[in-house]
Amino acid sequence: MRSAASLSLTLLAAGAAVISSLSARAQTAPPAFNACRACHTVQKDAKSGVGPNLHGVAGRPAASLSGFTYSAALKGAKLRWDDETLSDYLAAPMKKVPGTRMPIATPDPAKRAAIIAYLKSLK
Repeated sequence: MRSAASLSLTLLAAGAAVISSLSARAQTAPPAFNACRACHTVQKDAKSGVGPNLHGVAGRPAASLSGFTYSAALKGAKLRWDDETLSDYLAAPMKKVPGTRMPIATPDPAKRAAIIAYLKSLK
């Protein structure tokens, strides 16, 4: 029979493994994401800022986060945030969706790829 101390250590190690696994799934934000932080939050269930919370954005329809007031242009765009759409939008938001309120573009493909990989990790 295991001692209470041995069982406690086993449970502690199992808990640490779960936490480590969860932390590995959500990548650290790349430096390219720093400009995004001015307007967007990323923590699950966090309140949106000037822009919508981006937790879980990858794969969801554009303008679909409840509680955020999107531009009519983005609502009417009928987009889904897949890799290609995210890349096009981040490269030139106002070109992809004329009338959108997002003013910041990320023209560098490597920076966009890093941002998209990070957004995809936020599940």
